[in-house]
Amino acid sequence: MKAEDHDSPVAPLRASTSRLDLVPLRVEHAEEMADVLSDPALHTYIGGAPASPGALRSRYERLVAGSPDPAVVWCNWVLRARTEGCLVGTVQATVSGEVAEIAWVVGTPWQGRGYATEAARSLVPLVTGAFGVRTVIAHVHPAHHASAAVAAAAGLSPTGTLQDGELRWELTVRR
Repeated sequence: MKAEDHDSPVAPLRASTSRLDLVPLRVEHAEEMADVLSDPALHTYIGGAPASPGALRSRYERLVAGSPDPAVVWCNWVLRARTEGCLVGTVQATVSGEVAEIAWVVGTPWQGRGYATEAARSLVPLVTGAFGVRTVIAHVHPAHHASAAVAAAAGLSPTGTLQDGELRWELTVRR
């Protein structure tokens, strides 16, 4: 089933890892995700500050509505840890043609457990398979060693190119 066969491109796209379910983002996730993302230290490398549930709800409304550019698809998932029964983070992909830019964030209480790695490893084949993506990129702050390890585990390699202070990582998908 291809994503373009549906009104909502992410709705049919689900994935699971050994411990996580990637659940398409819904506006209703905002309150729980505000708690997940509430630690100011989490924003050291990703920028910004913790958002209130209301602000996150507004952001999620925009994300769920989709990109205003018909050539761009926004894919956003929350990460549900099955054994804990709670949300622990997010993954996302912005797909434009044959390129997907991916990102991940796991709340501070759940870091160091491999959740980001599991999610990113699952995300890459999900977007390459559903959208025919041939290049996957991510931008990682050079000092964020944990996130660099996630990018590497997902198959991406550093390119040496800096953009807005972040290092570009890339994977070329062979078909």
